[in-house]
Amino acid sequence: MNQPARTAHTETEAIPAFCQGIQYFAPAWPGFAEHASQPAIAAHAQAISDAADPAAAYQTLLAADALRYLTLQICAAKSSGHPGGFASSAEVYASLVMLGHTNIVTEVGHHAPGFYSAMFLDSSLEEMGITTVQHMRERFREKHGLLGHLSGAIPGLLAPAGPLGQGQHFAMAGAFLHPGTLFPVTIGDGGMGEPYVLNSMMHFNTAYPTVTNFLPALIWNGYSQEHHSMCTTWSNEEMIAYWRGHGFEKVLLVNAKDFDDRNQSGAYVDSSLFSHKQRLAFAAAVLQATDAAAKSALGGARTAIILKQLKGSGVHKLGAKSHNLYPADTLDAEHIVTALQRRALNPQAWQIVRDNFSRAGGGPSAKTAVTEHVLPLPSLPPLPIKEFALSDKQVPATAFGALVAFVGQHDKNFVVTNADGNEASAMANINVALKIRHPVQDDLYHQGPAGQVYEPLNEDACAGLAVGLALFGSRSIWLSYESFAINGWPIVQTVTQAMAELRRKTPSLVCMFTAGALEQGRNGWTHQRPEIENYFAAQMRNGNVYPLFPCDANQIQAAYEWALGTYNKGIIVIASKSTLPVYTTLEQARRGIADGAATIYESAVHERTAGKKTVVFAVTGDMVLLPVFEAKDKLEAAGHRVRIVSIANPRRLYRPSDVAWDTVSEPDNAFMDDDHFNALFDGDALIAVSGGPSGPLEPVLLRTRAARRDVMAWKRGETTASAGEIMAFNGLTADAMLARATAMLG
Repeated sequence: MNQPARTAHTETEAIPAFCQGIQYFAPAWPGFAEHASQPAIAAHAQAISDAADPAAAYQTLLAADALRYLTLQICAAKSSGHPGGFASSAEVYASLVMLGHTNIVTEVGHHAPGFYSAMFLDSSLEEMGITTVQHMRERFREKHGLLGHLSGAIPGLLAPAGPLGQGQHFAMAGAFLHPGTLFPVTIGDGGMGEPYVLNSMMHFNTAYPTVTNFLPALIWNGYSQEHHSMCTTWSNEEMIAYWRGHGFEKVLLVNAKDFDDRNQSGAYVDSSLFSHKQRLAFAAAVLQATDAAAKSALGGARTAIILKQLKGSGVHKLGAKSHNLYPADTLDAEHIVTALQRRALNPQAWQIVRDNFSRAGGGPSAKTAVTEHVLPLPSLPPLPIKEFALSDKQVPATAFGALVAFVGQHDKNFVVTNADGNEASAMANINVALKIRHPVQDDLYHQGPAGQVYEPLNEDACAGLAVGLALFGSRSIWLSYESFAINGWPIVQTVTQAMAELRRKTPSLVCMFTAGALEQGRNGWTHQRPEIENYFAAQMRNGNVYPLFPCDANQIQAAYEWALGTYNKGIIVIASKSTLPVYTTLEQARRGIADGAATIYESAVHERTAGKKTVVFAVTGDMVLLPVFEAKDKLEAAGHRVRIVSIANPRRLYRPSDVAWDTVSEPDNAFMDDDHFNALFDGDALIAVSGGPSGPLEPVLLRTRAARRDVMAWKRGETTASAGEIMAFNGLTADAMLARATAMLG
């Protein structure tokens, strides 16, 4: 499939070395000598000097076709990949580059081959040994190459793109952290079916009205991946109104149909079929509109640009049929050959495009993108950790909130996101200290325009901004009810995977989920969804994901202290908002987080228990310790010994071979050794207990030497009057634990 390149041109000009692997060349376009004798971006410039310059428009169109050509050829080299969506964005992407705006992200993972083509043209891919088109063909959609959907690990690319509806979060995070730099984000109209794209931007526009330096670029091409897009019947006026209704003051729309001189039917047309004159006119219009949009966004107006042109413009097929390549779509297939020959350029044109792209924005994106450098962070003073006395009763969430507030007071870029309200999660202290970000000043509700607490009533928007800030190098935290966290979790999974691949350090993304299932009796099963903990547990094997289960108010402080000192990890803290006993000293708490687990109770050795059998409770959670300690009393009364071990950081309890720790950035190979593990969990019977599901208990169940072991965990939700009643419904009572232990001991 990677046969040697063939040429079909009559020029005598030399072929640049990077072009090795280009299948076809063609004679120069009309007007080439006049408009492309030298790059439109001068040798020491970062952008074209005049968007109205005909030479700039001419070279923008050259770049658009170069992008189309490479996108199709690398996909066809593997008979796989997605060329159609990016093909309809080519003019606006090329315009952004020519204007020097190269910190571009996308909401569309299917645009990956186009973004890779851009990184090749500006020479960024040389960082990974891809110096020719042939190399790019060989390494597209291969391990250690150019994966099928975008990753921020690829030199020059700012952020991942896979699931739809995520890219705008990265653009907004970049704009927040880098005033004065434009962050365009391409959005597909297929992705407009995702409910949160415009919704999340509307809340951001309201909360941060002066942060306007992100530029959504809607690629309105009429199709999603297998059918017409859901907004395909809208008029131009309806689409503009839709964006204005979400807080965008200026919306520019360039419609390819206005330039069509081939009488194409329908509202969406293929600009590559226009006459050369009209193709240039269309490119000039896109370039000038993009320039106006960029200046508007950088000038303080919330701005969006819309490019309306048929999906697949300039490649092998049109509409949704252009979306994906299949086994029959080879480089020798007639329809692929024809499409590549239509887009073929002369060798000098390729050099012009490379010169422009490698100069745009100040140099190759691999050197100049904001995410290619570690973002300086303000140093933090020692956290004001308060050690609570053993057997004292404290609210873990409130103790945690005090530290979050402290971080925000010393780091003005620090953002706290929460959809359901900090006050409802016993963390009103955060709102008091940092204020909810809101255009209405109201001291009663601790809100104001300069607040650091971002509260869209949408977990996707909460998670999105928090993880975007972390990926781009800043501290942040997402706070939620555990029961609703699943609504925002997909982008967290995306970013933790991206962090595992990054070539730079970035602060770990931290989440804290309160109001566990056991606390939500009156609210019923709608608020009792701890099953997400199994999702976290599955991700522990990835190598950089750490669900933490602090057992009390001391250990939750130790958990956040530890998290703030880590990099490139995803850390999820699960804790209650109820008043609960303190079981650990601060030293024990820290050791439990660092080691993975710690003994928080062990029966004293005395004459009555000497030689008696030992029951070990291995527990994740805090509230569920109440029936465990009650069961301990009953077992001791029956003459047994009991050890209660709090599993605070279960990822540390796996065996090294269980976890892909050595495949990730900032690797962590701290795993509890067998001697320490056995000292904690050896007994005559081991009962692993969780107030949530059983997944986080897996490391203990894998390694324990106890011949008799069992699990007591969450089953399902129900409306109850108390935490005790919901625990009883799930079989998590002291009597049930006593009966289980007694049966196990025989």
